Amino acid sequence: MSASIPVPELASGRRVVVSEYGETPDDALERCVSLVPMDAPDPATLGPSDVIVAIESAAVGWVDLLMTSGQYQHMPNPPYTPGLEWAGVVAWKGKDVGDAFALGDRVLADGFLAGPRSLGAYRKWGGFASWGVAPKEALHRVPATLTMDQACNLLGNYETAYHCLVARGRLAKGETLLVHGASGATGLAAVQIAKLIGATVIATGRNAKKLEGVREEGADHVVLVQNEDGTPRSFKDEVKALTGGRGVDVVYDGVGGDISVESLRCVRFGARFLIVGWAATPFVARGKGQRGAPNANQLPTNLIMMKGLDVLGSPMAISTVEDPSIRAPRLAQVLEWAAAGAIKPHVSLTFPLDRFKDAMLAKWTGRVTGGAVLHPRSAPTG
Repeated sequence: MSASIPVPELASGRRVVVSEYGETPDDALERCVSLVPMDAPDPATLGPSDVIVAIESAAVGWVDLLMTSGQYQHMPNPPYTPGLEWAGVVAWKGKDVGDAFALGDRVLADGFLAGPRSLGAYRKWGGFASWGVAPKEALHRVPATLTMDQACNLLGNYETAYHCLVARGRLAKGETLLVHGASGATGLAAVQIAKLIGATVIATGRNAKKLEGVREEGADHVVLVQNEDGTPRSFKDEVKALTGGRGVDVVYDGVGGDISVESLRCVRFGARFLIVGWAATPFVARGKGQRGAPNANQLPTNLIMMKGLDVLGSPMAISTVEDPSIRAPRLAQVLEWAAAGAIKPHVSLTFPLDRFKDAMLAKWTGRVTGGAVLHPRSAPTG
């Protein structure tokens, strides 16, 4: 094996470590997550197809929070470094990488093949760190249309939206889509993809200012689901009015809880109801990595039956593990759209690495529109 950059030039850095699972993400951030020194990866320990990346941007995702309490389906063994998706610059490459990448190339990491949601030897290389290591197969060149911050928010969000809307929801041109949690990272991705398909998009959220940002991203209509005092707001009549009384064709529900029940009254007969997540009720599962769902959400079967609904669970990551063949066309389409400038992740907040707790809490408490990003190479703020 030959190194393409002298080992002494790979300086030490820092990384975030989850030492054990918390009861909840809040508990984990309080007790179990810390910033520690990090030695630079040693090329002598790596394989001939490995690449060392100087990480410049790492997405802060909802899944990163759930993982800290073991309430996500994939459970990296602590201690581990969070950060499902990251982007940076090639700093070293093994001899078998060849012309796939050159030193200095901008690359983004595939969270299925490297990082805490991946399976295998590269699971420990999370993005909340100065350095990442990935096999060449796990890296893609950053499209010229995207910044590093946008690149690290690309694959997971847009692949989720594509899987839900296209593979599961069969969304078609001319149909009307109701998107809940539209100001979130995957919600905004769903808005953009739905508009590319040619659908009419009704986007919902709890904050009027954030919804105006969603409108700027392409939503045809925006609807508040919460009153100023924080109480739930009925939105059935407004959605029905926007559809001429007919109801929507497809619901993209990443929120759950009462939102889901109200949505069943907003649909036409035979609509498709896509269950994408349950952000409003995150603690359906036990904490500290225990299995089981003692607080499972429930839907009224009478409404499902009488409206002839297709209720479709849409777990992108699990579905891909179960059937890897579904990924290649999805990934190709997302990268093609990105290269053409047809999709572009929205990033509203960035933080230096030493403010990782602020970044994670901002995501957890809903203060982020679209994506939040950590900059591992920013100077410490202290």
